Amino acid sequence: MDTTDAATTETAPAFAAMYTTTAHATGDGRNGHVATDDGLLDIDLRAPKELGGAGGASNPEQLFAAGYAACFHSAIKLIGRRDGVDVEGTEVSATVGLGFLPSGGFGLDVELDVHIPTLDRDAAAALAAKAHKVCPYSNATRGNIEVRLATV
Repeated sequence: MDTTDAATTETAPAFAAMYTTTAHATGDGRNGHVATDDGLLDIDLRAPKELGGAGGASNPEQLFAAGYAACFHSAIKLIGRRDGVDVEGTEVSATVGLGFLPSGGFGLDVELDVHIPTLDRDAAAALAAKAHKVCPYSNATRGNIEVRLATV
């Protein structure tokens, strides 16, 4: 009979984080405040006017768009270096939409516009597709929200 206590059994983690950060939300959600433990991000939030809010401050969708764009851009650079492709002058824009899900609740969708001036459209699309496989934001959202890739 196995007498090992399952709660204390140590197993190798399936995922080993290379970096961890913590952010805290206070106040009234979309009309509140967010800050990271290290103090580098410390901002007020306001619901956008399009959602009936006052606007005039950032919101969670803007923060998600900024994070996804920066992360995907890093993935473009990584794949470009790995494949020996010139990725100078590249840019990524993320557009995040918030709306109602048919099943109830809220959902997001994303469009990533990728500009790689050194490549033709087909080669840029192929590189973006490779980046989509390694980007942590893409891996986290895959199967959960629609993400469209566009080369511009």
